[in-house]
Amino acid sequence: MLFTSGIYAFDFSSVDEIVKAGVVNKSYPGAQLLIGDTKGTVYSKCYGTYTYDSESPLVAESSIFDLASLTKVVAVTSCIMTLYEAGKLDLNDFVWKYIPEFNENGKENITLLNLLLHNSGLKAWEPFYKYCSNKQDVLNAIYKIGLEYPTGTAFVYSDLNFIILGDVVEKVSGESLDTYCEKNIFKPLKMESTMFNPPDKLKKYALPTETDNNLRKRLLQGEVHDEAAWMLKGVSGNAGLFSNSEDLSKFMNMMINRGFYHNPYSRGLKEEKLFKTATVDYFTSKFNTKDYVNTRAPGWDTKPEPTSYRSPCGELISENSFGHTGFTGTSIWCDKERGVYVIFLTNRTYPNRKSNGIREIRPDIHNEIIKIISNN
Repeated sequence: MLFTSGIYAFDFSSVDEIVKAGVVNKSYPGAQLLIGDTKGTVYSKCYGTYTYDSESPLVAESSIFDLASLTKVVAVTSCIMTLYEAGKLDLNDFVWKYIPEFNENGKENITLLNLLLHNSGLKAWEPFYKYCSNKQDVLNAIYKIGLEYPTGTAFVYSDLNFIILGDVVEKVSGESLDTYCEKNIFKPLKMESTMFNPPDKLKKYALPTETDNNLRKRLLQGEVHDEAAWMLKGVSGNAGLFSNSEDLSKFMNMMINRGFYHNPYSRGLKEEKLFKTATVDYFTSKFNTKDYVNTRAPGWDTKPEPTSYRSPCGELISENSFGHTGFTGTSIWCDKERGVYVIFLTNRTYPNRKSNGIREIRPDIHNEIIKIISNN
């Protein structure tokens, strides 16, 4: 299929085949793919069905996905950016300045920047659902928890970091995280299908993530998959956001244009600014650390160093890139050098989280897209 953007025409049929093969091989039942550049959408397509059942509905543009850890960047990092620009917080401030209860068990030197870079010293994960009953129980558990390693000396990707950052947003803004996101990020960009806790009337549009036989004893559709976020009533800094490729394209088009976007509420063509250009550049650029080799930006990831696992963004994307993935099978990657971004959403956790075929599919998709646009 050809899709025209500006003076270029791209044939993404080879990308289509990679995504379709993932459906056939049951790496995921359904997916949305969107490729964009500074001018807007270059290519967009839906694939597969909500589940593997023969009567399952087809994935459509109106379908929404549990974004899992994309919440960390689309929602929480963006909120931190707005508060940072407003002068309501300093990234070098200690966390206890905003949450005094956090200053326990060696955590006194953790800054907001440490949380954003995942080098805080906090552990990667904690099964809060086993001993907590509500949101405050979870927060109290993190306030009291000790360090796994000295602050600032290593990278350990941690949900706890962003649960606390979500808490900071609420403390500083005086509003709930979902309300603050809606007012300051989603509404300005007219992201009308992006939300925490989809209401009952919209849950049918959400692709199911997993049959939860462990905790909730039901199929999860339109409610957050992540257990910690569920304990926090679906509104958490680490997970809980639902959206689709069209809405995320509005967000990523703003990011690739370094803070600028078209205001859909204005009369005529009017470009407005959600963030200062310098802010977008800072939060999407690799941060230099002295005690270990770092590939993280504040909040976002950048192109990782080669490891035994392939990078989800593939091998061909430029070093000047940023992105993130989500456990449920979601990802966003932006190649700033080439001026292109890729949104790939799936429900790879259906019917359970054992499917890992996406580990090869994601890098293959990004590599193929880079090849195609580089040859035009």
